Order: sequence, then structure tokens, then C-alpha cells
Amino acid sequence: MGQTKRLRKKYETPAHPWQKDRIIEEKEYIRSYGFKNKKEIWKEMGKLKKARAQTKRIIANKLSTQAQKEKDQLLTRLIKYGLLMKDSKIEDVLGLKANDFFNRRLQTIVFKKGFSRSINQARQFIVHGHVMIDNKKITSPSYMVAIAEESQISFNALSNLSKADHPERVVILTKKEKAILEETKAKAKESKKETKVKKETKVEEAVKEETKVEEAVKEDAKVEEAVKEDAKVAEVKEE
Repeated sequence: MGQTKRLRKKYETPAHPWQKDRIIEEKEYIRSYGFKNKKEIWKEMGKLKKARAQTKRIIANKLSTQAQKEKDQLLTRLIKYGLLMKDSKIEDVLGLKANDFFNRRLQTIVFKKGFSRSINQARQFIVHGHVMIDNKKITSPSYMVAIAEESQISFNALSNLSKADHPERVVILTKKEKAILEETKAKAKESKKETKVKKETKVEEAVKEETKVEEAVKEDAKVEEAVKEDAKVAEVKEE
């Protein structure tokens, strides 16, 4: 049974320390999910290996009562954390990947929900006690978040980060998002410019119309004066 005071290792180190493909893959995991070190990656992979090993035992002894009990418990646990769908079968466990477990970590979910500007900042917020789940402070970035707990994630009410206008809560946009935002701004600017040009054109047309009217009035006035002059001339001749 072993010494009760000694904690068992929850992970296995790689069989060979220098495997290029594995090292590249682990570096990508650290960059994408903000792991502190490779030990954290191995712990998550240990969960996956344990689930797969248990699944294989269950399938091999599927007729036994104990296997059926373990099957129900395993599926319930994996469904609870969103790793499987409600109608999933035990064989679906073998199709799970390490990324599925990485995506259920509190650090990943805090970042994806927009509570932080980066995956590493999400880790900092959690470790420093700024993040709570159902009013309980969680300081472990590797905490597995259940589906029911996702909506209960919030900032600690005593933390300054709970204020929406806190400068550290301003989301940093990705290059793609920045490009979309710039394109939207450019379109809005162009539309505003077109509207301004249309307004100016309408004003110019209105001014031209007024000018035409004024010229027409002047012409009418000249005609009236000419008629009056002719009338005076005619009166003089009659006299």
C-alpha cells in the first residue's frame, strides 16, 4: 500500500529525454496554454493515460458488475467536465486527446472568457487570488472546471480587477481581430466621408438653385423697369 504520508507521483516522465517531435510539441503546449513547466503537461497527460487505461480494462471485462460500475463512474466524471457528450459511449474515451484536458483547465477558460489579456496573465490572476468560482477562491491554474461551474467564474469582489474599467482588463486584440477592426473603422470613415460629400453636394445644388431664383427675380425686375420706361415714353409722345 505504501507510506500514507508520501504522495504518489501523478505523472510519468518521457521514456527518452531527447525526442525532437515531443520537445517541439511540448513547447507549443507551453506557448498556447501557459504551462509553468513540462511537469504540468505530464500531469494532464497522466489523466488522459489513466482514463484510457481504465477504459481498456472496462472493455476487456465488460461482463462483470465491477466493470459496469466503473464505466458509469468514468463516463459521468468525463461528461461532468465537458470532455464527453451525454450520449457518449465508453469507446469514445479512447478518442480523447491531451488538448481536451488542457482546455478544461481554469487558466485556459479564464483566458478564453476574456478575463485576461493573455494566457500567462490568466495564470497570474489565478495564482494571486483574483479569480473565484461560486464565491470560492481558486488559486490553482490546473483546476479542472466542470460545465456547471463555467458560468460561476468571476473576479474576487475584494480585488481591484472586479472593476470593469481596470486597465489590466483591457483586452489585447489578435492580429486578425486588429485587421478586422481597422477594416471596419476604414469603412465607417469612408461612409462618413461619402455622407459628407453628399451633404456638401446637396448644399451646393441648393445654393445654385437660390442663385438661379435670384437671377430670375432680377431679370423680372429689369423687365418691369423696361415696361415702365416704355410706358413713360409713350405718355410723353401722346402729350
